[in-house]
Amino acid sequence: MKISHILGIVVIALAIGIIVSTAGDASSYVTFKQATELAKDGDDKMIHVVGKVQKDAKGRITDMLYNPAIDPNHFEFTLVDNDSHAQKVVYNSPKPQDFERSEQIVIIGAMQGDHFQCNKILLKCPSKYQDGKLETTEHEAKTAQL
Repeated sequence: MKISHILGIVVIALAIGIIVSTAGDASSYVTFKQATELAKDGDDKMIHVVGKVQKDAKGRITDMLYNPAIDPNHFEFTLVDNDSHAQKVVYNSPKPQDFERSEQIVIIGAMQGDHFQCNKILLKCPSKYQDGKLETTEHEAKTAQL
């Protein structure tokens, strides 16, 4: 067998090994109920939970705790998953920009006791496209007229 064939087989074997090892670390999308069950079973891998922030009748976020003067790296809020189950979420980083405007949120982390310990927050913000038209700010509109 030629050295180039052996080298090709080694490269392919390494690629397969890398793919298999990363597939085992892939996180999954679950609900808070499933996340609680996984935590009880001792599964501590990272999971994704999709939901919406709990809001009152006027559209204001309820149960949100963030005081950067006291601790800028502690943010708590309540997230309602797709099964309508509300759960306290703790994020040990600053509150993401545009958090209040987000339509949907994906949190990545694991259940820890009575709360979901979040390591990363992904926001889905409202689209700037409404009825096929692009929303512009007053400044952008004036600039476009010039």
